[in-house]
Amino acid sequence: MPDKTIYQQLREDGLSRRDFVKFCGLLSGMIGLEFSAAGKALGAAAGRAPADVVAQALKTKPRLPVIWLELQDCAGCTEAISRSTSPSLSNLVLNRIAIDYQETLMAAAGAQAEEAKRATMAKYRGQYVLVVEGSPTVFQGGAFCTIGGRSNLEILKEAAEGAAAVIATGNCAAFGGLPRAHPNPTGAHAVMDIITDKPVINIPGCPAIPDVTTGVIVHFLVLGTLPKTDGLKRPLAFYGHTIHDHCLRRPFHEAGRFAADFGGRSAREGWCLYKLGCKGPTTYNACSSLKWERGLSFPVQSGHPCLGCSEPKFWDGGGFYQGQSAPLNRPGKVDVGLAVGAGAILGGALAVANRAGKKRGVAKSEAVPPKGKAE
Repeated sequence: MPDKTIYQQLREDGLSRRDFVKFCGLLSGMIGLEFSAAGKALGAAAGRAPADVVAQALKTKPRLPVIWLELQDCAGCTEAISRSTSPSLSNLVLNRIAIDYQETLMAAAGAQAEEAKRATMAKYRGQYVLVVEGSPTVFQGGAFCTIGGRSNLEILKEAAEGAAAVIATGNCAAFGGLPRAHPNPTGAHAVMDIITDKPVINIPGCPAIPDVTTGVIVHFLVLGTLPKTDGLKRPLAFYGHTIHDHCLRRPFHEAGRFAADFGGRSAREGWCLYKLGCKGPTTYNACSSLKWERGLSFPVQSGHPCLGCSEPKFWDGGGFYQGQSAPLNRPGKVDVGLAVGAGAILGGALAVANRAGKKRGVAKSEAVPPKGKAE
């Protein structure tokens, strides 16, 4: 008996047709279908909008089996995606469409969990997507990371051998991450260093943005291919711009207004954090456009410099809070009014957060940074 289509499963789970249409629109935006050459080609050929392309795929295709491995990691990417407040992630995509094996989230453990993985690998050989979180380690044959008495290298190669594509989520899997930092005692590597005979896409970040991981999975489900990538195998739909490009604090950078410390008035008013070590101008990621928790905020908006966690060797790349990330050749003459306007927007957002903190019983000293000397 053939597997049910995704649409059939969703309908059986109580999703109305109206909600299904909304869901398809959400997914088409999530995967950046409007920016995808393949998506445009499909839509143009049939005279359909991107959401219609997604709907057709979900009506005709069975669920996409996904095996999710964790190697040398802290489970941060798993925590991020499982705690996301986006219903498309926690309820529909993960629970009803994709994940067959994820040792942290699945109810089964030990022999039962491993049998579930083997069954999926056998039944869907050449069809499943392998998601890898955490860095593989090669020293002493992978002995520094073992699971169930087997080395991580053996487990990774076995799962990748029958996979249609490999998604390395988080900086550890994409580039080696913290385990690869000097002196790298375990011999941590990137997944793409180990798996060279399969399509591999990187979703770096510490942790990776949940919407990006899910967007890439859904892109493969809908179009049957991985998204177009940059030179570091990162999906261009999400890594095509720097944090600086869409940052609310950018007008202050252009106006030459930089925060001198974290407690001063200029920092609280939203001035640029470039001179406090912000690596936003040299870091490619979707933090400043997608943001986190359904667009609520991201580190720079909240007052913390970007650490460059989606770039290779970010831990060893000059340290944190130690001056600028790199010299920039940006226009210096920008209307100061634009910077003030951006500061008003950012300041308003901080004020709303402070009021929300008070409603939750957060003390004023915790919700609002202490006043300091004006720069």
